[in-house]
Amino acid sequence: MAKIDTLFDAKVDPAIFKNVEDISGLIGWYAHGNEPDHHVAYLYDYAGAPWKTQQRLTQIMQTQYAVRPDGLAGNDDLGQMSAWYIFTALGFYPVTPASGEYAIGRPFVPKAVIHLGNSRTFTVVAEHLDAQYPYVGSVTLNGRRLETPFLSQKSVIAGGELRFVMQAQPETGAKAP
Repeated sequence: MAKIDTLFDAKVDPAIFKNVEDISGLIGWYAHGNEPDHHVAYLYDYAGAPWKTQQRLTQIMQTQYAVRPDGLAGNDDLGQMSAWYIFTALGFYPVTPASGEYAIGRPFVPKAVIHLGNSRTFTVVAEHLDAQYPYVGSVTLNGRRLETPFLSQKSVIAGGELRFVMQAQPETGAKAP
C-alpha cells in the first residue's frame, strides 16, 4: 500500500516529460493520460484499503476530467479514457477484464441504469452522494451486503441493483466494502 501511495504522492516536475508522447495527466508518477496506468488507483482494494481507492478516484476525477475542450487528460485511444470515466462513475472497474471481476471504487452519479437486453437492467444507486460524503459506507447487491470490494461480471449481467451508501468518513475497519 505504501508503494502505491509513493507513486501518487511523488514530487515530479512535469517538464521532464514535455517531449515525451502519451505522458500527461500526472499525479506524482501516475500518468492518467496514459491508459496502462488506469488500474492503479483500484489496486488499493487488493491491498485491503478500499477507502484509499475511493480517495484516489476522487482526486483523479477532479483533476483529470472537466467539461471544456481540453478537459480530458491524454487522448481517448479507442475510447479508453471515456471507458475509465464511465466505469468509475458507476462505482466499479474491470482491473483485469478477463477475470470476470470488477473492483469496487465509489460512484460519481446518484443513479444509473444499464439496459442489458432481455428486459433485464442493472441499476446503480448512490445514497447521500455529494462532496460531503465521498466515502463508501456500505455496498449491497440486490439487498445483500458485499463483504469485499469486488463484484462479479455474472452478478452484473444477471441484472439487479447495486446500492452504495455514502458517508463522510472512510470505513477503514473490517466492515470496509
